[in-house]
Amino acid sequence: MALNRRMFLGTTAAAAASLSAPMVMGAGHGKPRVVVVGGGAGGATAARYLAKDSKGEIDVVLVEPTRTYYSCFFSNLYIGGFKSISDIGHSYGTLAAEYGINVVHDWAVGVDRDAKTVSLAGGGSVGYDKLILSPGIDFVDGAVEGWDLTSQNKMPHAYKAGSQSELLKAQVLTMPQGGTYAMVAPPNPYRCPPGPYERVSMVAHVLKDVNPTAKIIVADPKPKFSKQGLFEEGWVNHYDGMIDWIGSDFGGDNISVDPNNMTLTIDGEVTNVDVCNVIPAMKAGKIADMAGVTEGNWAPVNAADMSSKADANIYVLGDSAQQGDMPKSGFSANSQAKVCANAVRGALTGSKVFPAKFSNTCWSLIDTDNGVKVGATYEATDEKIAKVDGFISKTGETSDVRKATYEESEGWYAGITADMFG
Repeated sequence: MALNRRMFLGTTAAAAASLSAPMVMGAGHGKPRVVVVGGGAGGATAARYLAKDSKGEIDVVLVEPTRTYYSCFFSNLYIGGFKSISDIGHSYGTLAAEYGINVVHDWAVGVDRDAKTVSLAGGGSVGYDKLILSPGIDFVDGAVEGWDLTSQNKMPHAYKAGSQSELLKAQVLTMPQGGTYAMVAPPNPYRCPPGPYERVSMVAHVLKDVNPTAKIIVADPKPKFSKQGLFEEGWVNHYDGMIDWIGSDFGGDNISVDPNNMTLTIDGEVTNVDVCNVIPAMKAGKIADMAGVTEGNWAPVNAADMSSKADANIYVLGDSAQQGDMPKSGFSANSQAKVCANAVRGALTGSKVFPAKFSNTCWSLIDTDNGVKVGATYEATDEKIAKVDGFISKTGETSDVRKATYEESEGWYAGITADMFG
């Protein structure tokens, strides 16, 4: 019901409520203004909480180029056939129509920290009193020899959900019988640590049904990965003999690809592949670098409020932030956004600011009703967001426990998307 309502609002109210770029005014006219760049788990949540809790005291502008947000979390379940593409697509209509957020569908292409303005690709700029950046990830140039963004239609990354997810799924479904799917996994740190291995599981789930003699190769620059014991147990139990994981100890950190000839070279050995899912090294979204708040590939922040260490009027959330112990995940970004929104509202209106507390859980699906999870709680210290305690699923769990874990993830997805988009 909620999803249908959002979809309806996306086609009706959003166009009327959203501002075009030249109409956006500068800050300094009446009530304070917060500009949020990026409408994912961090940005959409921060914008909604600021608008909801300030009760009109703050002018909130959300700058996001796409009209439909496709969540990276649960996109693997689309590839595995458990979700449709519409299941992971969400509109900004409710944020505009019911929360009074000015949703500007445009690219942010520059930040003037002295003038406190954000430049937009469509022309004009928008002024701010506080700026929240939550642009997700971009990819490190040259991270995988032979691959760059011009190769993404031949060798998709599918680590920004939507059309890339659709492309990768289509490639998997049209593989020749007995063909080879290859993944180049990313080095740490990267978005959603269990994500590549859940994807391997979902691809194997599909191939087991439509192409049971197919093979999967994972070239991994890391010696180990998140939930490794759980995934490897699941692969043996459900996809025995199909998946070959090659870590750094066996040459997984010495790879190159040739998109034109569809080959993967691991430690000098060339393999012909039919699908090659290249997930390169990652860095903060480009606007964070343009704003001058990155140090290396990521943007250092203060744990108590997610403010940039380079500029007290800029905050960085989610995947782009260099914050300490939290993984880069949708749950983390959502958790950080609430802390940030509370702090920003307090700074602008004098409202009470609560001590920062953070949490995260990452669920993964290995096969039908076979869900596993890992998570932790965190606190803000002077140095970083620090882990307090954690938990992880155990190998050998019963099918009832695994089914309950998967159902828990479904409930979380419904909850977080409602928390983001209303």
